[in-house]
Amino acid sequence: MTNIEEIARELDDAMLHARPVPQRREPLDVAQAYEIQSASLARRHARGERRIGMKMGFTSRAKMAQMNLSEMIWGRITDGMLIDAGGTAPRARYVHPRIEPEVAFLLKRPLAGRIDAMTAMAAVEAVAPALELIDSRYVDFKFSLTDVIADNSSSSGLVIGAWADPAGDLSNLGIVMEIDGVPRQIGSTAAILGNPVCSLVAAARLVAERGERLEAGHIVMAGGATAAEALQEGNHVRLRIERLGSVAFSLV
Repeated sequence: MTNIEEIARELDDAMLHARPVPQRREPLDVAQAYEIQSASLARRHARGERRIGMKMGFTSRAKMAQMNLSEMIWGRITDGMLIDAGGTAPRARYVHPRIEPEVAFLLKRPLAGRIDAMTAMAAVEAVAPALELIDSRYVDFKFSLTDVIADNSSSSGLVIGAWADPAGDLSNLGIVMEIDGVPRQIGSTAAILGNPVCSLVAAARLVAERGERLEAGHIVMAGGATAAEALQEGNHVRLRIERLGSVAFSLV
């Protein structure tokens, strides 16, 4: 029998102390994995962290096809994950830190359920270039789909650039992510389900399926627009997104 609280404690401790744990020998189902994620985040809330939104994962159609998936995954984000734009994050906090470029949405009203793109964007206060620091707590960065969901879909940190007016087409904006001044990933927001707005629509549906909703003031990370890049101590990361601006931070 799966002990939800025990696994949640194990993953929370792995995050707190940056110590990897083995991949689970007994497979979880998706419902159990999200229960573990919720229980693990509850431990953070008990320590004083506040939920500020959600992140989407597997939002690349090519990646979904590669993984033989028909559905995206998601995780919860808290204020304890925020990294100041232009600031630093300590390498010692993470097990396998990787970085990926994203688009972030800031909501001005709640969202939940099956909605269309127009309804989704009507709830958006602003949009920003963003970096997500992902970090698996499993040994050698090896895990199953349900392992990663239980591990909060690898969400560990986020860096949000200046918020901008959400008006305008977000479907094909150019992206350049540099590490130490060298372009490492070049792409387009079109890689996020064809349009990052589609990810926001999916986010509203997915949280509703868990009996939750996105609240006013929440941030929604739309998902990686390119492959993630592994980070080393001392790396400086800078992301530029056409029309939205830039954001940067360093791992120290």
